[in-house]
Amino acid sequence: MNIIELIKQPWPWYIAGPLIGLTVPALLILGNKHFGISANLRHACATCFPANIPFFQYDYKKEIWNLFFIVGIFFGGFLTTTFLANPLPVKIHPALAQELATYGITDFSNMVPRQLFNWENLLSLRGILMLAGGGFLVGFGSRYAGGCTSGHAIMGLSDLQWPSLVATCCFMAGGFIMANLFLPFLLG
Repeated sequence: MNIIELIKQPWPWYIAGPLIGLTVPALLILGNKHFGISANLRHACATCFPANIPFFQYDYKKEIWNLFFIVGIFFGGFLTTTFLANPLPVKIHPALAQELATYGITDFSNMVPRQLFNWENLLSLRGILMLAGGGFLVGFGSRYAGGCTSGHAIMGLSDLQWPSLVATCCFMAGGFIMANLFLPFLLG
């Protein structure tokens, strides 16, 4: 098996988990306390729109690596989907497939169900409301909580920050409520 075939395979939890976990000590050793995706919006605004807004008046150059991180995520996703895509259908548990079939979701040939993620659904009133409403709630929520799920759950918890524990518990509860109460209503 060559390296490309090895990379194309799903990585087991005992490989992927420690690799994610090792980012925390690496960042702490390098002196960085902030890690996450939502912090990049503040850095981009501080970089592009220097104004007399106190929230954007800080030394963003110390966090410039975070902007390279987000650009790397974009290009990594592009390279992965272009060159390393696995053509096999996504494997999901049969009980989940049965439950999703009750919502009309039966195509698992891609990373996201085609019945949900297509232009017809996106350009419908429901699609626009879900996209705009969901985007607003995620953006507002991550700024209100002082960070996103990756920042709080990976960096904040490992740094033993009490607000990160509260935020992560709220993120998880919100996800469970959305998946089990609201999503069946929206898809049904």
